[in-house]
Amino acid sequence: MKDRLILTFNAGSSTIKIGVFRESVASAQPIAKGIVDLRHDPLVFRLTSEGGLAELPLKSKGEGQFSGILNEILGVLDTHFDLSTLNVTGHRVVHGGDRFSGPTRITDETIRSIESLVELAPLHQPQNLRMIRTLAALRPDLPQTASFDTAFHRSQSPLVQRFALPREWYDRGVKRYGFHGLSYAYIARELTQLEPERAGGRAVVAHLGSGASLCAMEHGVSRDTSMGFSTVDGIPMATRSGALDPGVVFHLINGLGLSARIVEDMIYKKSGLLGLSGISGDSRVLLESAEPEAWEAIDIFTMRIAGEIARLAATVGGLDTIVFTAGIGENQPAIRKAVCDRLRFLGVVVDENANDRNAAVISETHQPVTVRIIATDEEQVIADEAVAALKWR
Repeated sequence: MKDRLILTFNAGSSTIKIGVFRESVASAQPIAKGIVDLRHDPLVFRLTSEGGLAELPLKSKGEGQFSGILNEILGVLDTHFDLSTLNVTGHRVVHGGDRFSGPTRITDETIRSIESLVELAPLHQPQNLRMIRTLAALRPDLPQTASFDTAFHRSQSPLVQRFALPREWYDRGVKRYGFHGLSYAYIARELTQLEPERAGGRAVVAHLGSGASLCAMEHGVSRDTSMGFSTVDGIPMATRSGALDPGVVFHLINGLGLSARIVEDMIYKKSGLLGLSGISGDSRVLLESAEPEAWEAIDIFTMRIAGEIARLAATVGGLDTIVFTAGIGENQPAIRKAVCDRLRFLGVVVDENANDRNAAVISETHQPVTVRIIATDEEQVIADEAVAALKWR
């Protein structure tokens, strides 16, 4: 009997990440991973498997030929793996609102519910929906499941979720939801394996990529997070502003006469590291720059991260573990050091040699706070949840 395959799609605002997994009793077993950056021309599908890295050019052109891109990706995968054994595709969906507390099989009703939340995640939710609908058109008989970034944070109390607005708005869904939940779920699982009895204890996980947030966990359970109602809240990101005084928005619209659409575009796409530096939203570019604006942007970024870690530690009543993850968190020692240096008052002391090597543990020994680097794997969580959603086992 042939192995049954699971395909995962993690559609971001400008990339498509793909995972190929084999179903097994314990958990989905990874076979290959791929990525397409929709900003590049010509498009290239980078596929990593046991055979190494293959860079496969695509004929389709950018986002304008989304159906063609997905069809080409399936064709490429079929030449490497037998997609006739494909039984389910799992999707990352950024916002699940109050409707979804775990993975679910995708139906017409599910799609309508996901679509109703587009305004809360305008960079990502449309991409998630487009992926689901395109795949349904190409493979109508193939079951699809959705895994929600907000679901991991449903364990948070109303004390954390509420804004200081009239109570009726909380009941109407205006609350803190939190995001990057698939990443945090994976880190919680890894901490449980590393420290079975305490799962990191009181931990703050910093998911630092082009989108960035932090999450306070207590023994692997989400208690608080930096992102709130939307994916623009919290710390500054590559192009997103992070937390912003609402009075600024009122001034831009009412005082300066900018349209709400222009302000939204600025806050989501022209702010953050890009806006602060005027150079780039990529922290790697800024770290290599000699321009003072670049370093000021980095200083603000790391200061806000450290401040958020301290705030989140207050929610869980202390700090035992810090975890850095995602592209920046896993690979940029200078960012990690700058953050940790601001947290020495909490007992955070970095071993510079370990940090420079991207070691698994980068804190000095015998310090009250353990600082770890753990590579996240959202695709693994999506695959495992796809199996769970279909109740195959």
